[in-house]
Parts: sequence; C-alpha cells; structure tokens
Amino acid sequence: MTARYIPYTLKFKRPSGTSRGIMHTKETYFIVLKQGEKIGLGECGVLWGLSPDPQSDYVQKIAHVCQNINLGLEVLLQDLDAYPSIRIGLMTAFDSLNAQRPMHLYPSEFTRGTQGGIGPGMSINGLIWMGDFSFMNTQIRERLSEGFRCLKLKIGAQDFDQEWNLIRRLRAEYGPDDLEIRVDANGAFDRDTALEKLKKLSDLELHSIEQPIAVKQWDEMAQLVQESPLDIALDEELIGLTSSEQKQQMLSQIKPDYIILKPSLIGGFDHSDQWINWAENLGIGWWVTSALESNVGLNAIAQYAATKAISMPQGLGTGSLYLNNIPAPLRVQNAKLYYDLNQSWSFNSLNL
Repeated sequence: MTARYIPYTLKFKRPSGTSRGIMHTKETYFIVLKQGEKIGLGECGVLWGLSPDPQSDYVQKIAHVCQNINLGLEVLLQDLDAYPSIRIGLMTAFDSLNAQRPMHLYPSEFTRGTQGGIGPGMSINGLIWMGDFSFMNTQIRERLSEGFRCLKLKIGAQDFDQEWNLIRRLRAEYGPDDLEIRVDANGAFDRDTALEKLKKLSDLELHSIEQPIAVKQWDEMAQLVQESPLDIALDEELIGLTSSEQKQQMLSQIKPDYIILKPSLIGGFDHSDQWINWAENLGIGWWVTSALESNVGLNAIAQYAATKAISMPQGLGTGSLYLNNIPAPLRVQNAKLYYDLNQSWSFNSLNL
C-alpha cells in the first residue's frame, strides 16, 4: 500500500463571515491510499482557529502518517488523538479503500438511488452567515426562496438589538410552525448578560441557541441551561476534549438540551458514536454538522448521518460555498441533501 497527501485551497464564492473573521479561502488536505487497483480518499478538514490540531507540525504529521502507512490504521491512530482532522481523514481513506466503490463509504437508502438513481433526501438547515443587517436579510430571503424551513443564523457579531429585530421581523412573517429558527452565538455572549439575552430571544420562539457563552465555563453554562427558557446546544464545548472521562463529565455537569457533532473537529465517526451514546443515555438530543469541508468530507459526514435514525434537519448544506469544490453527486433541492447516482465524481483537480 502507498499513501500520499494533497494540500488543496478551497476558494469561497463570496467572503464568508464567521466568528473567526471573514474567510476568503480555506485550506484542506486529502489523504490518498493506493493498493493495487484500489484507491481510498479521505479529507483532513482542518479549520484553523477552531480545530484543536496543532498548526506548527500539522503538515509534518500528515507526511509522517503517509510515510508510515504500512504500520496499519490501528497503530497510526494511537498517535492522532491531538489531530482530530487527520484522524478522520485517515479513517475515511481506509473506509474508502475497503468500500465496493471508493466514495460509497457507509451504504444506506441515501446512497442506493432507489428512485431513478436518487435516494431519499436528508433534511438540512439553511445557513445564514454573519454580516450587516442588509446582507443577512438578503441571505434569509434567498434561503426561504430555495424552500428552506429551518434556518440557522450566526449571531453575536453585530449589535444584539439589531440582530434581535432582524429575527423578530422574520418571526412576524413566519410562525414557529412554518419556520424553525436556530441561532449560533459562537460563545459571543458575556456570561453576566447571557441569561437576559436568552430570555429575550426565547420570546421569538426559537428552536435553540448554540454555544451562548465561551467554552470551558462549565459551571456557568450548567446554570444557564437550568435557567434559560431557550434550549441550549453545545458545539465548540465538545472540541478539544480527548478523554472519555472529560467528555462524560462535561455532559453530565452541563446537561445541555442538544449537542452538535462536527466529526472533523472531534476526531471521526467512532468518536461521534461515543458522544451520541452518552448523550442519549442522558436524554440529550443531537444533530450532525459539517465544518466547511469540501465535497469529499461532506460526502463522508452525510453518509454517516444517513445511517442514523435522524428526524431533525442536519447541518450539511455547505457544498455550494466554493468556486473550486470537488465535483460530486451531492445536490441540494427543496432543503434536502441528495446523493444522485446519475451524476459522478470528478477528481481532475486532484490528479489522482
């Protein structure tokens, strides 16, 4: 078996505002395995500023993995707990190599193309990026015209009252039975004023808020969960926890209403399964979200999610963000993500 890695710079169609500033490009890496005629492909979807992977020796670590690929997956994984994006990229590459078809990683109705080459779609939310009032309002109108009835709004970058008024106007047009609204504060609220803001947001009958205050304030977050009339979902709080004891302690101490699983940031699908099991034992809900991966990573995450008994919209609508994404049979229509067997993958830009 041979292995190599390919660095790749994804270019946004339009600059995208996140809690980490405005993004014009996003760096990613692919691991390519070859064994005889078989190929395996996995994406290391690192997101600097949020991924816990050390940046200083990141490329050296991928190179080391590729140079020592014949040690086998289990041995290589022992040294990757601190590199969750490399961990998922390597595991996905092996799953791809061992699959009947390289990009059919986790078969389900989603990938079987039961209806004219297209499987049942997976409900997803429409994402509204941070920006000024006009920009966010334009995005909202676009997503609604595309058929989305679950929107996720990034908040916390602008004046709170302005953001609240934007949501209030939206809610005045669409009641909670017609439009589910999720908001993501990315830890932007001050802990002294967070509860007051959550109470005000709850007046708008939102579904939930992600990460209202910054991470590693477990006592304060637990108190917010107890006192908030608005359901709280944890996102960044899961990132960077490596031991089972840490993870379970966080869940049992904070007891959030939901957790949000970003497999590229928490080390892969086996770790996601652990989180799901612990959460369900505590009566905590969950959903799966991509983290600005290319279509290679999005494909793996979507296929993983499709193997689960999911009923709520997932956060998997990021495939259309880039000018130079890897062409894939993934498509979004009427707020659902589909795997279309009538379309094919194209890896020309990767020179596989």
